[in-house]
Amino acid sequence: MSIKCVNEEDVKEHDLPGRYLRWLISPELTGAKYNSVCVIRVHPGGTVKPAHSHPEGEEVIYIIEGRGRVLVDGKIQTVRKGTAVLFPEGSVHMLQNTGGEEMKVICFYAPPADLSMYKFYENVEFPD
Repeated sequence: MSIKCVNEEDVKEHDLPGRYLRWLISPELTGAKYNSVCVIRVHPGGTVKPAHSHPEGEEVIYIIEGRGRVLVDGKIQTVRKGTAVLFPEGSVHMLQNTGGEEMKVICFYAPPADLSMYKFYENVEFPD
């Protein structure tokens, strides 16, 4: 088995609503069988939209830079650099940058996920 190393600067960045996303580990990119990983950037005041869930897996996010809040099944929690959050299978969630600097987040999925596996909830928003 060979070692698979991927630098985020070497993969395509996708411009998605509220964030920029780069897949680092995926079945297509690295042959991963049991997980996938991406890194996202969220501009100050930005919200990852729409709210979504992963009906057939879990997501864990880890905040590398910045601060904000998450909405998970209607409950809000603040997050900051060094915070890890578990989004359980099927939970409706979204992330918002409430700080003055760009937020950078690593997202881990098990089993592997891609955008086609998300279930979207257009009517879910952060309360004011």
